[in-house]
Amino acid sequence: MALFKKMLRRQYSHESGKTELVRAQEEYLDRRRTRSLNAPSPIQQFGPCGRIMKNSAMVMQIQDPASQRLTWYKPPLTVLVIKKVHDAQILAPFVQLVHWLVHDKSMVVFVEAAVLDDTLLAEYGDFTSVKERLMTFRASTDDLTDKIDFIICLGGDGTLLHASSLFQQSVPPVMAFHLGSLGFLTPFEFNNFQEQVMNVLEGHAALTLRSRLQCVVLRKSQDDNKDKKKPTTILVLNEVVVDRGPSPYLSNIDLFLDGKHITSVQGDGLIVSTPTGSTAYAVAAGASMIHPSVPAIMVTPICPHSLSFRPIVVPAGVELKIMPSPEARNSASVSFDGRSQLTLRPGDSLYVTTSVYPVPSICAQDQISDWFDSLAECLHWNVRKKQKQMDELSDLTHSSSDNLEELDNNHDERPSDT
Repeated sequence: MALFKKMLRRQYSHESGKTELVRAQEEYLDRRRTRSLNAPSPIQQFGPCGRIMKNSAMVMQIQDPASQRLTWYKPPLTVLVIKKVHDAQILAPFVQLVHWLVHDKSMVVFVEAAVLDDTLLAEYGDFTSVKERLMTFRASTDDLTDKIDFIICLGGDGTLLHASSLFQQSVPPVMAFHLGSLGFLTPFEFNNFQEQVMNVLEGHAALTLRSRLQCVVLRKSQDDNKDKKKPTTILVLNEVVVDRGPSPYLSNIDLFLDGKHITSVQGDGLIVSTPTGSTAYAVAAGASMIHPSVPAIMVTPICPHSLSFRPIVVPAGVELKIMPSPEARNSASVSFDGRSQLTLRPGDSLYVTTSVYPVPSICAQDQISDWFDSLAECLHWNVRKKQKQMDELSDLTHSSSDNLEELDNNHDERPSDT
């Protein structure tokens, strides 16, 4: 309150006292809300002398989720449509969408070349009128950087993961329609797609900034300066998994945090996940579920040979280093979002940090509603039969008390033992 009063005295010294009072109140509420959202306090100075050292290498800043709204500084022109390949059920929605984007919205539509190779598309007459106007690319050879304004995914959660893998730097806003099996990351229904896409194109949408992990594999030969090849760098949206692969022996993995040895993992392996990935492989291995707006990295052991080895959550700005222990009996296998696989041999290292390039996922409602709806609908979180109300049990309660009174009366009437 002292800060509030000080601000009021300062603002009242101006001529427009009433207007400045309102501004002071709003500023005070904004600061109070920021402090409640971002603990510890984001204020840089503490007392007469103490302050936080400025760090130019800051990974991210914690923002008020309500401020994460989509805006366009110019109208989007190019859109990338990603569909689940070899899925006949998605062909009709795909044809409807690209036809509407090309003819009604006059947008430049990109699709993967493999999508047009589907022979079943020839059965859709509307598709022949737009096929020649579609731009194609191949994920393994073509670079989409700075070519796409907007992404639309048709399918399941895998389509969003695939969209993330196509952009190893800045990712355009992603709108994901639920046409797959689970649909935890795809909040939009396709029934009225025209209205929903128009809302997004006009800038009326909330965003969830889904953080990604930057994974760098450094080989021992590269560390010894014997091999000048560029280290392998991969960005993942869900998780990076280090396990024993096909080996019959336990994984023996050393885990470092900002250069300090934290622990050695003996078991089937280790999962390092984003908050988005916390509801995927990590939760199946016993981890907690974290909202995607929380800046954190989750470390989850897979079947550890220790009853006390529980999952941990570390700050998003740290650097994790994972490498096979010197006494390990086997190499380690690494997979990125369940797709690419590499082998970590003794002396190799995997460095994991939070990427500065998140995936801006467009919300159907807002960040909170979408996430909890997905928890309830897809994972059946906290689903159980409801308790009966007291009025429904009143008859049972009365009948039970009557029976007890009858038993007491019968007990009093019994003859005493002689």
